Amino acid sequence: MEDAQDRLIDLSHEIEHGMVTFRGLPAPVICDYWEREASGSHYDDGSTFQIGRIDMVANTGTYIDSPFHRFAEGKDLAGLDLSQLAELDGVVAHQPFEHGLAVDTNAFAGLDVSGKAVLVHTGWDRFWRTEPYFENHPFLTEAAARLLVDRGAVLVGIDSYNIDDTRTRSRPIHTTLLGADIPIVEHMTNLGALPDNNFRFCAVPPKVKGFGTFPVRAFAVFAG
Repeated sequence: MEDAQDRLIDLSHEIEHGMVTFRGLPAPVICDYWEREASGSHYDDGSTFQIGRIDMVANTGTYIDSPFHRFAEGKDLAGLDLSQLAELDGVVAHQPFEHGLAVDTNAFAGLDVSGKAVLVHTGWDRFWRTEPYFENHPFLTEAAARLLVDRGAVLVGIDSYNIDDTRTRSRPIHTTLLGADIPIVEHMTNLGALPDNNFRFCAVPPKVKGFGTFPVRAFAVFAG
């Protein structure tokens, strides 16, 4: 019988003190709020505990965007239904960044995306925590975003710096997908370890009201 652990694929970057996820936004500050050494004085049996503290912006690490991230009237994290985030049928679209940064409709040719989490594998995650990661990165075209909406995708993820082309001052992909109530997961990793289909996908954030974005532990489970 196959070990269940062997069927789990982690698709998230680690969050570390001082790392930069999005250029211009502050890095997380991670420290002890309650240190083990000091906590021992509260107990008579030698017990010690650590309570951590983290100060970070929501767009840190591998994170999910809800419609509220783009639209004031859209669903925030607390408003997302678990059916949009967990146990989703998954499919992978491949376009290595060496073959072009603009991921257009042809990348999804022949893929059944209806009701599925669509994960775009470009290989850009190899530049994570380096300067090249922030510039001239892969992105979806407007036509590709409209196709995913029209064909019924329920979540879209990418292993790149942004699902939009950040060389411009507009964000049509966020507008199109989030406007259609389709969450977006950015800064993914390890998508090359996935099969093209026949897996389940999960990316669940905390149930925070009034937030549009938050880190997730994104992962896939092989279906059989």
